[in-house]
Amino acid sequence: MRLWSINLTYLDSIGLVALWRETLLAKNVLQGKTKGYKNHPQLIRFKNSQDPIKSIDFYLSLIYLESLKRNFNFNKTKFKTTDFKEKIIINKEQIKFEFNHLQKKLKERNFEKYLENKTLFSKNNKIESNNLFNIIAGPIEHWEKI
Repeated sequence: MRLWSINLTYLDSIGLVALWRETLLAKNVLQGKTKGYKNHPQLIRFKNSQDPIKSIDFYLSLIYLESLKRNFNFNKTKFKTTDFKEKIIINKEQIKFEFNHLQKKLKERNFEKYLENKTLFSKNNKIESNNLFNIIAGPIEHWEKI
């Protein structure tokens, strides 16, 4: 399971579909509807938020919005629209780690998207986070499996 902290525009189609499915699984885990994945490290930041279900619903809404830009047909009934305002803190080195991790995958799977991301990074010299997260200075997160 990988719940990306980076901006969803960096993902290719395969990554976005996988993220949708994995986030739906994460929601089921947070709702206590599964036996497995209960202690998955990717869930820690959601569990530690003020309202884990609202935070995962907000995350799903961001994936859904990105899916609309790509003319996908994700099921909007899988999440509740929420007024979740909390920003989950994410360390800058985590964002860098995730971007580099994705780029390694894309270099093999979707070279065109890899080059697009590389060009975008070269122009901005900055990696954007997903709108749920607020980047602060800091190392790779303790929950990340390296």
